[in-house]
Amino acid sequence: MYYILIMPLFFQHTINESSRLAVWHITETEDFFTNEVTLKNTVTHSHKRLQHLAGRYLLKYLQPDFPFDSIQIGSSKKPVLPENQFHFSISHCGDYAAAIISSKKLVGIDVELITPKIEKVKDKFLNLEELELLQKTKFSESNIELITLLWSAKEALYKWYGKGSISFKKNLPIKQIHPTEDGGTLKAQFSKEFVQDLDIEYRFFDSLCLAWVEG
Repeated sequence: MYYILIMPLFFQHTINESSRLAVWHITETEDFFTNEVTLKNTVTHSHKRLQHLAGRYLLKYLQPDFPFDSIQIGSSKKPVLPENQFHFSISHCGDYAAAIISSKKLVGIDVELITPKIEKVKDKFLNLEELELLQKTKFSESNIELITLLWSAKEALYKWYGKGSISFKKNLPIKQIHPTEDGGTLKAQFSKEFVQDLDIEYRFFDSLCLAWVEG
């Protein structure tokens, strides 16, 4: 079930009994977040620090007993919990932060602002088959939304994998797009040391694109 909420809790979604996600519109000062959560690492840029704090705040919102003190940084710089007590992923862009958490499955999430600049770099992350798919699936006259979606989906897959050293073109191919009125599903095939078919769900909110994967 989807919920669109009055900001700053912008959107939340219960995926199933073990997985939830939420998006926060950042309008607060640091004090609002630091009353509830803290950052171990030093983030000097003030807005980036707000983004990181909002992401952690969402983790606490989704899982009130989330063990922040146990977070470790893996070799690929992905934050993880020992023994995978919870699987989680955080994303932020502009004035938005998103988080997803699951007690059972690997997850990945990405949130992106929709801007024309994505069209200039599409050849860096889309393979020939995906460029053909781009031509067959029209979201708008410029297709900026669709290109952003494919980038966001691959970012979510990258976080789901969590081990780094991966080619967005070769290892994260998008095979199909199944749009609905305000979102839909992408069919992807992860292929590196193993092959796995995955469904990536997505949602659009005006100038914002959200994509997530669980599996």
